Amino acid sequence: MPKRIVLLLSAFSLAVPAYAVDPAIKKQLEKLDPATRLEQSCDTEAMSRINSDSTGYKPDKVIAYTFKDPVPSDDKLEAPGAVFRSKGDWYHLSYTCITGPQHINVRDLQYKIGDKVPREKWPKYYLYD
Repeated sequence: MPKRIVLLLSAFSLAVPAYAVDPAIKKQLEKLDPATRLEQSCDTEAMSRINSDSTGYKPDKVIAYTFKDPVPSDDKLEAPGAVFRSKGDWYHLSYTCITGPQHINVRDLQYKIGDKVPREKWPKYYLYD
């Protein structure tokens, strides 16, 4: 599995409404290469949206590449094999995200929450408490 840079944005993103980027987060994102910035912006927006929707989930982490590599193209990221962690459990997630040209502002995000990932499968996919 390739090493990935993980930017911890969860604490900031939960207080920010969808489509808006907090100036502190924007500054952090601008330091990243464009591909990483695209993935981090989309992961953060997915976490924020799931948190604010009436699903009852309270995600504190989203990973776009757990079960299948995401597919980037220009200002779009398709993440069919993503996961998110909520209240100590991991759940399958797929999303399609469209950003602006700088890969900071998310313009559209469609997502689908899947089944809970059984705890016995966590080590295989590098998931953690």
